[in-house]
Amino acid sequence: MKLEDPKTNEINDIVAELEKDLRYISGIIKQKGREILSDFTITPPQFVALQWLFEEGDMTIGELSNKMYLACSTTTDLVDRMEKNTLVKRVKDPNDRRVVRIHLLEEGERIIEEVIKKRQDYLKEVLKNSSHNEVLFLKDNLMKLHHDMRGE
Repeated sequence: MKLEDPKTNEINDIVAELEKDLRYISGIIKQKGREILSDFTITPPQFVALQWLFEEGDMTIGELSNKMYLACSTTTDLVDRMEKNTLVKRVKDPNDRRVVRIHLLEEGERIIEEVIKKRQDYLKEVLKNSSHNEVLFLKDNLMKLHHDMRGE
C-alpha cells in the first residue's frame, strides 16, 4: 500500500478550507446584497439584469438570458416588469431593425449606482481593520482567481 504525499494531503485540506470560506463569503454577500436591495424597488434578479446592462451596455433578451442563466421567457417577464417601472426600455437596433435591444434608462442607472455604492461601503467597513497592503493582496489574488476561473 502506497502512502499519499503529505503535501498532497495539505493542498487538499487547504483547497477544502478555501472552498468552504468562499461559499460562506458568497452567502454573506448575497444576504447583505438582499438587505441593501430591500431599500429599493427592485428584486435581486432585476439587480443582476441591471448590473449586466450597466457593465456591458445594451443587449438582446437572448444575450441577457445567457448572462443570467435564465430561460428567455423568464428574462422577457423580468424585462417587462423593469420596463413598466421605467428602469429599461426596448429599442430597435439601428443596424438591424429586426433586433430589439434592452437599454438601461436613467432611473435604472441611478438605482444600480446607488446599490453598488452601498455594497462597496459595506465592504469598506468589513475591511477597515486590514492594512492597505492586505487589501491590495486580497484584491490581486481574487482577481487572479477570477481570471483563472474564466480561463483567461
